[in-house]
Amino acid sequence: MKSVLGDRRAIFLLLAPALTVYSLIILIPVFWSLGYTVFEGNAINGFSFVGLDNIKQLFSDPDVHQALWFTVRFALVLTAVQVALGYLLALLYVFVLRKASNLIRTLVFFPVVLPTVAVSLLFQQLFEYAPRNGPVNSILNVFGIPSVDWFGTSTSSFWVLILMETWRSMGFYAVLLYAGLVDIPEEVLESSRLDGASGLRLVRHIVIPLSMPVLLSSIIFSINGTLKIFDSVIALTNGGPGTSTTPLTVLMFQTSFGYGEYGYGSAIALLLTMLCLIVTIFIFRSSRRDLTKA
Repeated sequence: MKSVLGDRRAIFLLLAPALTVYSLIILIPVFWSLGYTVFEGNAINGFSFVGLDNIKQLFSDPDVHQALWFTVRFALVLTAVQVALGYLLALLYVFVLRKASNLIRTLVFFPVVLPTVAVSLLFQQLFEYAPRNGPVNSILNVFGIPSVDWFGTSTSSFWVLILMETWRSMGFYAVLLYAGLVDIPEEVLESSRLDGASGLRLVRHIVIPLSMPVLLSSIIFSINGTLKIFDSVIALTNGGPGTSTTPLTVLMFQTSFGYGEYGYGSAIALLLTMLCLIVTIFIFRSSRRDLTKA
């Protein structure tokens, strides 16, 4: 084995199939899309070179500004909610339920494997306003509160999306963070308890610092996923009302395949890529700064 791993030719032959597939599926489309940013047109009408005009248009397009604001706001709120709830569930699994948490973990994780369209249809029925009230409005009516058109305003649509995505994803982050918590040595926890640390003090000063690597990974995974949300928006609100819940991904799709503007759609995709890269670098640098201070 050592002789094989020490041979560069053998390493190249072993990695070549995977690198080939990766290049064909990921790298080539990325550079192809990047090349589209300096052209306008589509495969049917042809392309014409426009230089940096597509990039310049991003700064003056109100639709891009609105989509960018929604994307950032949605990503920040959903990341904070789903990671926080996932971490609380993980703490519940480890320190309260312990071995009895298997059933609860399974039930909470179940929405993760459900199809997006099925979950969206479920929430549409739950928050239905017309032609009949859904269960949520029916409950409000019982307490004398008038029915709410949940998908009629940008604010209510935004929070229904947040609620749906939180319900879908918190089980995943709970299991992910649970895996990090169970790796904390029991001896460390016991010695901390003997020193007087318990409850919130134990979690704040011992558990959170020791689980910081998996917590950081969860935050990065979450915020990059939420910045690229697509299917949930299409299935639940289709970007409405109007374009108030249209993220950059949906705007990119509509621009490229609805209006046939491949170049400008690729420019929006480049903006989204840079946004994900900036957020990831910021989180890494912030965490490294905190570790240095500690």
